[in-house]
Amino acid sequence: MVRPRGLPEAVVAVPAAGVVLALGLTSPAEAGRRVAEILPTMGFLAAILLVGHLAAAEGVFTWLGGELAEICRGRPRRLLVLTFVAAAAVTAVLSLDATVVLLTPVVLATSEKLRLTARPHVYACVHLANSASTLFPVSNLTNLLAFAASGLTFAGFTALMALPWLVTIAVELGAFAWFFRTDLRQPATRPAYEHRQAPKFTLIVLAVMLVGFATGQLVHVEPAWVAALAALVLAVRALAERRIRPWQVLTEASPLLILFVLALAVVVEAVDGHVLGGLLRTVLPDTAGLPQLLLTAAVAAVLANLVNNLPATLILLSALGAHPDPGVLLAVLLGVNIGPNATYLGSLATLLWRRVLSRPGHRPATGEFLRLGALTTPLSLVAATCVLWLVR
Repeated sequence: MVRPRGLPEAVVAVPAAGVVLALGLTSPAEAGRRVAEILPTMGFLAAILLVGHLAAAEGVFTWLGGELAEICRGRPRRLLVLTFVAAAAVTAVLSLDATVVLLTPVVLATSEKLRLTARPHVYACVHLANSASTLFPVSNLTNLLAFAASGLTFAGFTALMALPWLVTIAVELGAFAWFFRTDLRQPATRPAYEHRQAPKFTLIVLAVMLVGFATGQLVHVEPAWVAALAALVLAVRALAERRIRPWQVLTEASPLLILFVLALAVVVEAVDGHVLGGLLRTVLPDTAGLPQLLLTAAVAAVLANLVNNLPATLILLSALGAHPDPGVLLAVLLGVNIGPNATYLGSLATLLWRRVLSRPGHRPATGEFLRLGALTTPLSLVAATCVLWLVR
């Protein structure tokens, strides 16, 4: 989280995994098994990160910012609603990292161009990057890690999470409207804006990719292959038009992030075996009644804010065992995805968002972030969990 001199997270995680193995806290066989389990998920993560970068290179996010400015017509409340829609859609399709890293700067620039206070809109990006990442298995790395253990199809997962996802967004929007009520009373502005042509080819590729996610399992094609094919198509086009350089195809797939997650999985194997595993197995339920789901979501949210949601997910999956109740597993995902809105430490996406807004005049105030999180997180988590109980 500190990242001295901008060093990648793998610089710490890989030696930590080595120490765990050297001390015998986990065996090479157990570590290898855990790495092998999540390696296909890491392949998908690399592909979808590359797709997000290529979409940005093709102007998808710049076009989206222009559309937000044109449709909202300088009205702050309308811009907030449109930002919610855009952030929820980008998070669901391209994952939460795309919302934080690629959409947030666009929303910030759009607010400044419209001469509107940016705070409600950039906060909406980070909140929905976390809380709107529950819809698809591909929306968040935590979902991907849990999807294989859920026993659900892509369509089945989405059907169960769709209503909790919508309720979460609605609760967040209502809370934002109240929390930022002063900023949203700002008079409408009438700045000039430039209409941009939609990047139709890239939007079609993204739409086909999403359809492929939903239908691929019917013909035994995993999401990782669908994302890889979309990345290949966009990469060939971008290279041919010289929008990116060949080495960027590798670097934008974030190999060091992949290495970090693999090393983290080894460390978590030891933590689960020697520290938290027994306690969590005692606390976590194996049935999916409403009190049990609320308890599960709360435990997951608290753990995410203590150790970050990625290691929290790995620990909880290990504690739940090989064949957890799907309802309990989905409650875990609500906790580790919505819960991180409470603190900066809850998810890597939140830390990335804070770095994106690091320039003077736009640094988020810690107190304000915590107050907003204290308002939205319990309401969203309880509402989404209750709806999950109703629909499962």
